[in-house]
Amino acid sequence: MLQGPHGPFFRKLGAMLETAGAEVWRVGFNRGDEVFWGREGYLPYTGQPEDWPAACADHLDRLAITDLVLYGDARPIHAEAIREAKARGITVHVFEEGYLRPYWATYERGGSNGHSRLMTLSVAGMRAALARSEMEMPKAPAHWGDMREHIFYGALYHFLVLAFNRGYAGFRPHRGVSVTEEFRLYLRRLLLMPVHRLERRLATWRIRRGAFPYHLVLLQLEHDASFRTHSDFGSMTEFITLCLDGFAAGAAPHHHLVFKAHPLEDGRANIGGAVRDGARRLGIGHRVHLVRGGKLARLLDGARSAVTVNSTAGQQVLWRGLPLRAFGRAVYAKPEFVSSQTLPEFFADPQRPDQRAYRDYRHYLLETSQVPGGFYSAQGRRFLLRQVVDMILAPRDPYDALVEGKAAARQQLARSQ
Repeated sequence: MLQGPHGPFFRKLGAMLETAGAEVWRVGFNRGDEVFWGREGYLPYTGQPEDWPAACADHLDRLAITDLVLYGDARPIHAEAIREAKARGITVHVFEEGYLRPYWATYERGGSNGHSRLMTLSVAGMRAALARSEMEMPKAPAHWGDMREHIFYGALYHFLVLAFNRGYAGFRPHRGVSVTEEFRLYLRRLLLMPVHRLERRLATWRIRRGAFPYHLVLLQLEHDASFRTHSDFGSMTEFITLCLDGFAAGAAPHHHLVFKAHPLEDGRANIGGAVRDGARRLGIGHRVHLVRGGKLARLLDGARSAVTVNSTAGQQVLWRGLPLRAFGRAVYAKPEFVSSQTLPEFFADPQRPDQRAYRDYRHYLLETSQVPGGFYSAQGRRFLLRQVVDMILAPRDPYDALVEGKAAARQQLARSQ
């Protein structure tokens, strides 16, 4: 196991794998990894980043590793490890935030997001697999909220790295800012949560009470691996500018544009300034709004369409049957339900998705890579661990298991507590 989500999920997963009879080692790269693991089988990597591929190869060969488990496949240390593992025929298990979040987590083999097998699977192929499985659409599990826990574990992790990282001299953050700055951003976000909540509610109230049609732009974290690795944008400002220009050129003059910031946006990218300056440049400032984080559903309920790079929130757009334009590589960017129009054309007359095709696609995900649960809340971890350990130990990839009629049943689990 390499780096996991902040918090105790990987520790609990490792313990259950050992109970099932596996030998488990965890390679850690900083004090946060070490503390969150907190059990035997820990292998600290204290060298320089450029020496990691050789060290990883040594671990894989010396310990006769059969499986590699990690969270996110795009960070450099994980990308190098995956290359070494695949060269040896080692099975790679990738966890990621749910493609159908917030009530599911993603488990795949080989890669996730733009490296997922979903990128090459057609809707027709998915329908054929579902026809053989004869399963009904799984329902959403009991609700749990883990945003507060997510932020808390992130702040704790970066505090441990900041204050107690002696012995890990070669550690380099994968997000492009120092550990000190990362911790400061997490702490600032925690302290300002009440203020941001009030601002968000006021902005949302103004939009919902406004007598105007509006389109949504779903912003992402500029440092997010999916944005950096699976899109052609160098910054969120580039994407914001593209959306403003397209809206000014194509939207009806009584329509408005709402930018929805990511719930974990921490201020390292000046999205507020980019939105204000761009709208002012085009003379549409009175028609442009920014909502900082919060839940998406209330805004989507009144929206005409949505635009994103490759945010997983695009799935919520499609589930409601709203037109969606995506500019990055995403597992849901299928021609049946994602528009290929230019932005001016899209804002003028957006094409609606094929909802039957999207329903089949969503059903396919829920029977394969989407597992009820989450990484951060205690209840979410319980749901996830009930099923995902068996999926890791199973001989078949979840996509192949569905084709063979051997996918794990999800509906009873989703309804249980």
